[in-house]
Amino acid sequence: MKVDFTRWLPAIAKDSYRKTALSVVGVAALGGLALAPTAAAAPVTSGPHQGAVAAIDLATGKTAASARQKDQPVESGLTTGSATGKPPAGKPSRDELIPHGIEGAQSRIPLDDAQLANARAIVDAAKKTGVGDRGAVIGVATSLQESKLYNLGHLGAYNDHDSQGLFQQRPSSGWGTPEQVTDPEYAATAFFSALRNIGGWQDLPLTTAAQTVQVSAFPYAYAQWEEQAADIVQQLW
Repeated sequence: MKVDFTRWLPAIAKDSYRKTALSVVGVAALGGLALAPTAAAAPVTSGPHQGAVAAIDLATGKTAASARQKDQPVESGLTTGSATGKPPAGKPSRDELIPHGIEGAQSRIPLDDAQLANARAIVDAAKKTGVGDRGAVIGVATSLQESKLYNLGHLGAYNDHDSQGLFQQRPSSGWGTPEQVTDPEYAATAFFSALRNIGGWQDLPLTTAAQTVQVSAFPYAYAQWEEQAADIVQQLW
C-alpha cells in the first residue's frame, strides 16, 4: 500500500478514453497531502483537496470546473442512497449489502465518470463470478481504499513495489501481467476468484474478507468505505 496521498493520484489513469501522464507540477501540488497528520485517519466527507482535484482532472480528462464553481458535487448521477426504507425494485436491500453492520467511521468521496465506469466493471464481474451483491460491496470498497476507483498504472517512485490497477495487484506476486491487472474486468475477476477461495467469506466482516485477499499493511482501512460501496452497488446492480 502506498503513502496515503498517492491514492488521489491517477498518475497513469488507464481507461477506454484517455491515458495521460501526470506532470511533475501535479505531483508537487499533491505533496502536501502526505504531510497532513490526519490524512490516513480522518473520514473523507468533502471530496479531495483542490490540488488533487486538479491532478485528477488532468489525468482523466474530466471537465467539471463549472460544477465546482457552483459548489455542486460531481457524482455522475449516483445519489447517496438511504440507510432505511424500501430499496428500488430489483435492487438488493441494505441488509443484504451490509449484513454485519457498519464498522467505524465512514468515508465518502464524489465520483467522476472514470470512477463510475470502473465501479460498473467491478459489479459486472461480481455477477459473472457468482459472488453476488455482497461480494460486489467488498470489491468496490476494496478498490475505493486501494485506488479510489481509479485504474492506476505504474506510479514510479510512489509505487508500492509493482502494484497497479483498481486493486493495486502486484504482477510479481502472481496476479497477472501489468496489462492484465490494469484491465478492470480481469482485475475484478481475479479479486473475486481469490475471495471465493476463502472459506465462509460471506460471513466475514468486510475488512477481514478484503484483507485476507489483499494482505495490506493497513488491514482495517477497508471498513471505512462499506457504506459508500453499498450505495454504489445498490444503484448499479
